[in-house]
Amino acid sequence: MSMFIASFAANANTTNTTNLAVSSSIQEEEQEAPPAESASFTQELKKRFIEGGPGFMGIVLICLILGLAIAIERIIFLNLASTNTKKLTEGVEEALSSGGVEAAKELCRNTKGPVASIFYQGLDRVDEGVESAEKAVVAYGGVQMGQLEKNVSWISLFIALAPMLGFMGTVIGMIQAFDKIEAAGDMQPSLVAGGIKVALLTTVFGLVVAIILQVFYNYIVAKIDGIVNDMEDASITLVDILVAHKK
Repeated sequence: MSMFIASFAANANTTNTTNLAVSSSIQEEEQEAPPAESASFTQELKKRFIEGGPGFMGIVLICLILGLAIAIERIIFLNLASTNTKKLTEGVEEALSSGGVEAAKELCRNTKGPVASIFYQGLDRVDEGVESAEKAVVAYGGVQMGQLEKNVSWISLFIALAPMLGFMGTVIGMIQAFDKIEAAGDMQPSLVAGGIKVALLTTVFGLVVAIILQVFYNYIVAKIDGIVNDMEDASITLVDILVAHKK
């Protein structure tokens, strides 16, 4: 009997030791196991876009692509149109003093930007008098301003259109959710939760697109205002130079 008790105790100790070892091993594996990787921003965005449905989400995406394409084209154009007006004005004044009108026109012809084009038009009419040159500068300044503002109105259209499409998708999604409630004859959250989520996703994406395009639009408008101010200041300076040159 004592031998049986001793054997049982030995088996129990062995079992406890084994269980402790297994438990310790499991705890170590849990501690060493890396946490599950969360979905990246791109994957989450793709998932939400698919959940929103291809209809309105696709149209909102088209607004974003077209708006960004126009914005990037305008930014490149405006950066190329920027000119050091002070340096150009000093160069024209020196050219008029040393080489006359033709030298000044040649300098403007070889300089890029709307300011140089305006200067060229004014110098080209200087033989007809300072007043004619001033009218040419004003008229051609309006033409150059139109070139700077080309297609900018399309960006403002997409800024207004994207959230409106998102709201429309939300309204349609809510209508579909209430149709399900009416068909089921019961107010169950599971019936409408999916439809409401899809509806809200279209609004979110529409607002995101509008925010992105608004940032680009404000930058473009500020850039245009800066170039226009330079054009006006340079035009006044050119008229003063022409008046002094005629004397």
